[in-house]
Amino acid sequence: MSWSAQFLGEHPLSGVPWVALAGALTIYTAVLTVPIVLAYRWLPRRRDTFAMRLLALPLLVAGAWTIRELIMGSWPYGGSPWGRVAMSQSESPIAPVASWVGVSGLGFLMVAVCAAAIEALRWIVRAQQARGNATEHPRTPFASWAASIPALGLAAVMVLVPQFPTSHAGTIRVGAVQGNGPAAYVDEHEPGAVLESQLAASAPLKDEQVDVVLWPEGGVDSDPLADEATAHALNDAAARYDAPILLNAAAADGHLVYNTSFLWTSNGPMATHAKRHPVPFGEYVPDRWFYGALVPSLVDLLEREYAAGVDTPAIEVDGVEVGLAICFDVAFDDVIHEGAHSGAQVLMFQTNNADFRDTDENLQQLAFARMRAIETGRSVVNLSTTGTSQVLAPNGATLAALAADEPGLMIADLELRDGLTAAVMLAQSINTLIVSGTLAGFLVLAFLLLRDRASSRHHRVLDSSQRSSIGLHECADAHRRERL
Repeated sequence: MSWSAQFLGEHPLSGVPWVALAGALTIYTAVLTVPIVLAYRWLPRRRDTFAMRLLALPLLVAGAWTIRELIMGSWPYGGSPWGRVAMSQSESPIAPVASWVGVSGLGFLMVAVCAAAIEALRWIVRAQQARGNATEHPRTPFASWAASIPALGLAAVMVLVPQFPTSHAGTIRVGAVQGNGPAAYVDEHEPGAVLESQLAASAPLKDEQVDVVLWPEGGVDSDPLADEATAHALNDAAARYDAPILLNAAAADGHLVYNTSFLWTSNGPMATHAKRHPVPFGEYVPDRWFYGALVPSLVDLLEREYAAGVDTPAIEVDGVEVGLAICFDVAFDDVIHEGAHSGAQVLMFQTNNADFRDTDENLQQLAFARMRAIETGRSVVNLSTTGTSQVLAPNGATLAALAADEPGLMIADLELRDGLTAAVMLAQSINTLIVSGTLAGFLVLAFLLLRDRASSRHHRVLDSSQRSSIGLHECADAHRRERL
């Protein structure tokens, strides 16, 4: 996430936010790694057997890892789920597993496989050492190499499992426009310049037939509800394309400002959705009084304060339910799953990567979008102001793409899908099972170790008493012998 330092442009303290973020996450990771350490320490101490080493220990470690990811992805300030290990697998053979068990479930299985492989290697090395030691009972080669079966078996299942099926429900024709305007927070530009770049890149749509025009996050750089000129320009554009525009802008509602997506027709806005998870320290400053006292020159640069939306992340477009996620929201399971539960047949993600030009941020976010397509079994349009933008099939395959830092237009017929995947239906239950099962495992293990320690202490006391008793008898016998 070193790209986060680029958000403040050439400010002399632009690196401070990244150092603070990286430092905080490092400490957070270290603290939440303690349970993993305890799993490696406690379980073999309790019982160092094949089943414990190769089955129970990997599951306990994977559970502790997943709990760490869930906590970091939800707290504080809404959390940072950017670094979940499963999101690294959007283009790997095991990606379809996410459609069955969700992103957290896939991460759990990945860590379990890796932990089991490590323990298998340890077990094999110990077996080989035992065969070379004449004082120990030698193990057969098969008995030692059988340690690799759990890891290899689980890995094979993960590679072979197909994507959870969803059913075809027609198509929707989308014109997705990447304007490549000056949309970064620190970009200096004339009012309306970003909107003009979107309109220029959208010009070919007047000769096309599409069901909806999609613009990225921040594609309109003024509040269309408050600026009449902007509203008129959008009305005219929707009439010219003969299709509604799914656009995004900062819009005020009373004293609050939201990062808002609009379904805009030639008669004005018909539906809206506000971003559920504004980026802390990017779209608002939590506890501004505190951080403003620490680094006022940085905090004062961020004038905007977006409020968090509460509405359903889905909009109906001509009878088709479209699931939405605005930029950072794509990393959060709750937004994606809520849209799917609301009947979304296709997903459209609007993002603005202009603040992070020439970095890998847009590629990381694209990986998230690809994983969401696989997880939900839905077609996805991941559209950026500056790229890269792509149209993805329900299996994650790329159907169309626009290069970064270039204006462009993608026209695609997106397959609509009905039906919920197991991941969407069971994700919360799977997370609850992983968390409760892991905590229960640690509690039982701690209880057994405490009982063993108490029992051992009791035996030591008995042994000491017995030795004392034997010593008294020996003294008495010696005294009698002396008298005789």
